[in-house]
Amino acid sequence: MKKRVVYLFVFLILLHGQQIKASSTISYKIEMLEWEEVNTLLPKYSKFTVMDLETGKKFEVQRRAGSHHADVQPLTVKDTKIMKKIYGGEWSWRRRAIIVMSEDKMIAASMHGMPHGAGALENSFPGHFCIHFYGSTTHKTNAMDLSHKLMIFKASSRLEKYFANASPYDVVSAYIAGLKQQDSKILSLTSHQPIVWKPILKKVENVRISRMPILPAEDLSSYISLDIPIEIEWFVKNIGRKTYHGEIHLVRFSTNDPWTVDSISFLEENNLIKKKHSYK
Repeated sequence: MKKRVVYLFVFLILLHGQQIKASSTISYKIEMLEWEEVNTLLPKYSKFTVMDLETGKKFEVQRRAGSHHADVQPLTVKDTKIMKKIYGGEWSWRRRAIIVMSEDKMIAASMHGMPHGAGALENSFPGHFCIHFYGSTTHKTNAMDLSHKLMIFKASSRLEKYFANASPYDVVSAYIAGLKQQDSKILSLTSHQPIVWKPILKKVENVRISRMPILPAEDLSSYISLDIPIEIEWFVKNIGRKTYHGEIHLVRFSTNDPWTVDSISFLEENNLIKKKHSYK
């Protein structure tokens, strides 16, 4: 009973993303473990708990397969219902920051919410979904999926550190990923101005960078502002597909500060906000 109380206390304060102390002798910390280690810790058919970072909702899963990431299924019908609630009642490829809990481990991870492929459990979940850990890759590439990586950083409270040292091109890629994944945390950390993101994100169904020429990082070391040529493909609600060929403006206060995107000019040019709108 005492052990359950300790875990409950951990669940209630987990969302702060800091080291968690349940008593003077026991501490819990969210770890960002490499996939190679997680692959051993959570072998095929192992069961563990998934906790959504934003909502705090948690559900049980079983790993069924996966060699470069974990292919998992909700354990029961109840777990499937909880997962679907996390995604607002609709299955989605959207990445979400999660904490994977197994015994005394709390591991930063990322999941999507789209059933696909085969499924073997009686859980009303038509297939399986994927959980990525640091170093995991998709089926199609040998590199980490950027959106999954950002969600893992978010789950482990490492986003600020990542952006502090990111190149302007990495910041732009993360900014567009934030729009794609509907994540206001990523957007707020990469935006130069404070923006109310919710009404904007409701308009964005999908977005991707089609083209972005990249200069060597050493050529930009003395810059505090930069205009990056970019081509973007949008899918906007009630409009459909549209393309943007232009520039995205970035600024920083000094050469030691992180790069940020001039969101107002970018969103105005893409007709996602009205021009000369106040964002106080």
